[in-house]
Parts: sequence; structure tokens; C-alpha cells
Amino acid sequence: MQRFFSYKINFLSGAVVLVAMVWNIYNIFTNTPMVPDQHWAQKIFYIHVPVAWTGFLSYFIVMLAGILYLINKEQKWDRLGLAAAEIGTLFVTLVLITGPIWAKPIWGTWWTWEPRLTTTLILFLIYVGYFMLRSFGGHPERTSRYAAVLGIIAFIDVPIIFYSVRFWEEQFQSHPQVEITQQIPDIVIPFLVSLIIFTMLFSFMLRFRMHVLKIIDPRNRL
Repeated sequence: MQRFFSYKINFLSGAVVLVAMVWNIYNIFTNTPMVPDQHWAQKIFYIHVPVAWTGFLSYFIVMLAGILYLINKEQKWDRLGLAAAEIGTLFVTLVLITGPIWAKPIWGTWWTWEPRLTTTLILFLIYVGYFMLRSFGGHPERTSRYAAVLGIIAFIDVPIIFYSVRFWEEQFQSHPQVEITQQIPDIVIPFLVSLIIFTMLFSFMLRFRMHVLKIIDPRNRL
């Protein structure tokens, strides 16, 4: 950890991300408008959706890293896949936490088995299996290969989650059907800013985790 922050660029980027995240939370709760039918619950939108975006971006990187690892067997792609999977699962966990926080005052219940929530939970459980495979898969090279394949297959669920509000009829849906582009600028601009800041956070976390995994990888000592 000390070696990572000894590089000036890493220290500065970490400081920028920290300041940006603090400002973003402050801006969300003090400067974004209240939506009449949702009130304070709507504020979670500025966190919930960017967190979901970064989680899905992470899993996209897992898929790409898995493909590259299967092609050339380089350990850097295996580490990238693992790092992105860890961060993605952290963010998807936050999605499954912030979603019910919004749902309770709006739907009157913490959880309902509607398509988007259900497919998101399935993705989370797939990655629980992914980490079990990583932990108990046996031979490192074989485990990495199997994990790469699972990471590729798991990404199929991401577009299903995204388009679930269109795949199923409206009577099976609980999520709002309104597109972000149809919102007023006072909502769209803070949302896009939050999306950028969470993406910056993800990028920094990925670089840090890659650095740690490279240090602790026993194959580097062979």
C-alpha cells in the first residue's frame, strides 16, 4: 500500500477522488431538486444508478480480461479479471442495498420479485460462485481458466438486467419507465456528474487492487 501511494500520481488521484466523492454526496443532498412524489427517497437515485453503472462496467472488464486470459494465458489478465470482479461485486452489493432503501418509501416494501431486481440478484449469486471457484478450485492455472469462462458467461446477465424493463410486460414491472434524457437539467446534470465521479472512483480502486494482487500473487515468486 505504501509503495502504491509513494507514486505521486497515485497519491494525487486518490486525493482528487476522495474530495470529489465528498463534494458529490454534499451536492446530492443539498443542491438537487426534490421530486414531489418521491421527496428524499429520490436522492438515492444519484447514487444507486452510478453504483450500478460501475458494477456493470466492472463485470464488462471481467469478461474482456477473461477472453484475453484464455487467448494468451498472461497473469496480468487473470489479475485484472479478479480485481474487477471484486470491485464489481462490491458495487452490486451496494446496488442491492440502495435499491431497497429507495423501494421502501416508494413501493411500500423493501423487496419485490420484479424482473430487474431478480436478475440483479442472480448476477450477484453467480459471482458468489465465482469467488467460491477462486477459493476452492484447486490448481491455480485451472482455476484461473475456469474463472475466466465463468466471468464471460456471467456477463450475459448484464444486458438482461438493463433491458429487463423492455423484455417483460409493464404489469410485471415495478421500476420507473422514464428515461434519464426526459428529466429536467437540474436532475440530469448532477446525475451525470455523479456518474463520472463514481467511474473515477472505480478506476482508482481497480488500479490499487491490481497493484495489491500483483504483490501477493505467489506465482510471481516462482
